[in-house]
Amino acid sequence: MSNEVRNQEPKSLWNHFADLNAVPRPSKKEERVRAFMVKFGNELNLQVIEDAVGNVIIKKPATAGMENRKSVILQSHLDMVHQKNNDTQFDFDTQGIEMIVDGDIIKANGTTLGADNGIGVAAIMAVLSSTDIEHPAIEALFTIDEETGMTGAKELDKNILKSTILLNLDTEEDDEIDIGCAGGVDITGKKQYDTSNPEDTYSTVTITVKGLNGGHSGMDIIKGLGNANKMAARLLDALQKKSDIHIISIQGGSLRNAIPREAVVELRFRESELQHMQSTFEKCKQAIINEYKSLEENLNISWELTNSSLGHLDASNSREVIHVLLGIHNGVYRMSPDIEGLVETSNNLARVKLHDGQLEIACLTRSSVESSKTDLASSISAVMQLAGISVELSGDYPGWEPNRDSAILEIAENKYKELFNESPRVVACHAGLECGILGERYPGLDMISFGPNIRGAHSPDEHVEISSVQKFWDFYLEILKNVPMK
Repeated sequence: MSNEVRNQEPKSLWNHFADLNAVPRPSKKEERVRAFMVKFGNELNLQVIEDAVGNVIIKKPATAGMENRKSVILQSHLDMVHQKNNDTQFDFDTQGIEMIVDGDIIKANGTTLGADNGIGVAAIMAVLSSTDIEHPAIEALFTIDEETGMTGAKELDKNILKSTILLNLDTEEDDEIDIGCAGGVDITGKKQYDTSNPEDTYSTVTITVKGLNGGHSGMDIIKGLGNANKMAARLLDALQKKSDIHIISIQGGSLRNAIPREAVVELRFRESELQHMQSTFEKCKQAIINEYKSLEENLNISWELTNSSLGHLDASNSREVIHVLLGIHNGVYRMSPDIEGLVETSNNLARVKLHDGQLEIACLTRSSVESSKTDLASSISAVMQLAGISVELSGDYPGWEPNRDSAILEIAENKYKELFNESPRVVACHAGLECGILGERYPGLDMISFGPNIRGAHSPDEHVEISSVQKFWDFYLEILKNVPMK
């Protein structure tokens, strides 16, 4: 499979991408990919630095004739989101990604592809290893843990880089140049409930929500896609309005930055209510399917009589959990009044886990306006705190304020027009690019972000367009050739 990928153009980029995708690289477990990058730089006899937190920096001098140009930071992150389909047998900790070429796209076999941000990493590697590409002096910055905390950017040594221009290669639309992004904060709620043993007069049912698209909780939140956790809560609410129910367990979603695709709930109720409760479930199920039929064609909601020896929450505490999940805002909270079409503030109800009475709720709140982010985070926290759930806010990172007067932006806009005979879209995005943090670490950085078309990031549907990578590559090289003079 990787040989087909290696034969695509530009071959240097695709070969580096194939090499990179052979290395397991989950967030917070980047030891192997860090070693891979260090070896790569050393074999090229370039200056390689690994900072205290694990970021890898590789420095390469300017090519002949480019010595008087300003040096440039080329930046991408090493980690990737790990998501797979339920029926896919795959171990992200030990296996390399299995890639498939399908016409003009490259995808993975039932898992995320790692094009986010592997294409950016590979593009930087291709320039570092090249002998015929014109470029100024380069400081290649490969950060760690972007997907689950941006730890690498937050803890980057403040004295390790000298350049004043940064090209971030983590954007997923090839006609965009990004000049701003949202900040974010993680919200985690926890509570321990007492459980009771099941009674002989109870029926046990497992409700499963699956087949949703999922996707990036920043870039895709505007699409109004289904959230498995919210759907599960809605089904439970319909049932508890008819009769007492007792929740045994909930397992919904996984990563904070991925819209949850699946949720599984175990519950009990009086055996005499079985027919009535199943009828209520079917009505609610059909209503949800009808509402989402144009967005979620593969949505599947099932009801199955099962057995479990685990204890359950009492009816009052079950209602409390349901009301909390219903009360937590999910999706777009506010659109930007200043930038057309930009989501300003949102929340993703990313993960819900209830087992043996221990409840954990995980959200990711994003906003390009700090006060709005705080407002929504406070609102969500209040819903949980009213139920006696302890709340922790963590992983706070700033947004990136747009600079329309950027010198590197002007160069990029002009070169895009020359290459493609049209103007690029200059935008701010709702994703959490590292530029806001890097701008705080290195005040005054002149930054833009761009990349190829990557669809379905953070889901097993992730794929990248081959022709778009070629377009991105041409644009990237043209920018490098035309950075300002010192």
